[in-house]
Amino acid sequence: MSRSIEYGNLMHDAMRGLIRQVLLDVAANGLPGNHHFFITFDTEHPDAELADWLSDRYPGEMTVVMQHWYDKLEVTDEGFSVTLNFGDAPEPMYIPYDAIRTFVDPSVEFGLKFEQQESVEDDDADLTQQDESELEVAEDTPKAAEIVSLDSFRK
Repeated sequence: MSRSIEYGNLMHDAMRGLIRQVLLDVAANGLPGNHHFFITFDTEHPDAELADWLSDRYPGEMTVVMQHWYDKLEVTDEGFSVTLNFGDAPEPMYIPYDAIRTFVDPSVEFGLKFEQQESVEDDDADLTQQDESELEVAEDTPKAAEIVSLDSFRK
């Protein structure tokens, strides 16, 4: 197969970089104004770290809120750690960026949603189930693209 540009993965990397930059600013300067975050993440991600009682209570995914009280926010290239308050019980956790499913700042109506990526193994399984002749035809068929002239929009 030919090499292709993986725009979806590149976009996810850029969006995670944006989250990192926002969290770095918050770690250095605190949350400005009414800003606050709802962060939904995969609690079963192999690099996520949270108390057993939290992962038991929220199997699969969990949404945390960073607003009035948070402590020890530390931001790295791979993720961030923070201590949050759960019913007057401070709990430290580590959330890798690639475990984040949504990142929302409702104070400015901003949000990011990460689509779940299929693993490479799943893609390979799909390819092995297709007829080889279909793959050859698909690879040889040029992709059609519609080109729109900007002149049609000019007055």
